[in-house]
Amino acid sequence: MKPLAIGLAGFGNVNRTLVELLQRKKNELRDRHGIEWRITGVGSRRIGWRVNADGFDVAELLGARNPGASSGWRGQECPRYTDWLQAAQPDVVFEATSLNVEGGQPAIDHIRAALDHGAHAITANKGPVVHAYEELRELAARRGKQFLFESTVMDGIPIFSLFRNTLPAIEVKGFKGILNSTTNVILTGMEQGLSFDESLRHAQQLGVAETDASYDIDGWDAAVKVAALVNVIMGVRFPPQKVEREGIRGLSGEAVRSARKSGMPYKLVCRAQRTESGVSASVRPEQIPLTDPMALVGGTSSIIQFETDIFPGLTITEENPGLYATAYGMLADFIRAVTP
Repeated sequence: MKPLAIGLAGFGNVNRTLVELLQRKKNELRDRHGIEWRITGVGSRRIGWRVNADGFDVAELLGARNPGASSGWRGQECPRYTDWLQAAQPDVVFEATSLNVEGGQPAIDHIRAALDHGAHAITANKGPVVHAYEELRELAARRGKQFLFESTVMDGIPIFSLFRNTLPAIEVKGFKGILNSTTNVILTGMEQGLSFDESLRHAQQLGVAETDASYDIDGWDAAVKVAALVNVIMGVRFPPQKVEREGIRGLSGEAVRSARKSGMPYKLVCRAQRTESGVSASVRPEQIPLTDPMALVGGTSSIIQFETDIFPGLTITEENPGLYATAYGMLADFIRAVTP
């Protein structure tokens, strides 16, 4: 069997961890799934669009923490993404560039071009799902390829594939959950006695929060995830700007600790519900009773509870995921895309 050619659009933490996982699972992929692979293209704004038609050496690729100082793995450089696709000839493109909340670019163009080229497109980027899901799904169908994105919400937990593959003919009436780990870590720290700023610094030291964490604190990350779920699982076009959004910036440590003592802790809760006029959705701090499973979710853990026409309550919890969980979602999509 000829090894499948892989292209990596973006080479930050997610795609780098994916390469580590692909290498770790190499024998299992070959023996259990009949999959062999080689990486023929690697690209990002930082390193340019690089091609090695024979396949990059994985050890050199992973060892090149500073690509500018390493030339052994870099291969041919292409001026544009479309030239990179033609030179690398990928069977699968893993798209993991930075999220653009407002319009989803350039990830949408990356995926569109990959599908047009004849490659499966797998992404960890929420932008294409919330801004171009229908277009990219239809394009993939016309090309006989897959557009998959399991890692965009709750890392590698099978949320989208659960409803696509395992629960056919189910109507999702609504959902609620805790989907942003940064705010959850901050609130947990505040419950333990830290101020908002102290807890934010702690989250940054852990690597959970970015230097500028406003995207999480102000609820945008959670709103984008809500929009992705509504678009795909509820089948309603719903941009993130339509999600009623309030972050945790206005909560004081005293208020958070008092809420916990009273048995009604604060959580940044995501909600969506079908209504007679469509779907309503929100992200906002709420006090949750300790009888609700959401109240027990702390740190980097996540939870989502679905209400369906068959199952009144279907709950999925993820305990303290890391980068390998995100990479696993992409790996699982890879197997789904290239096996019968």
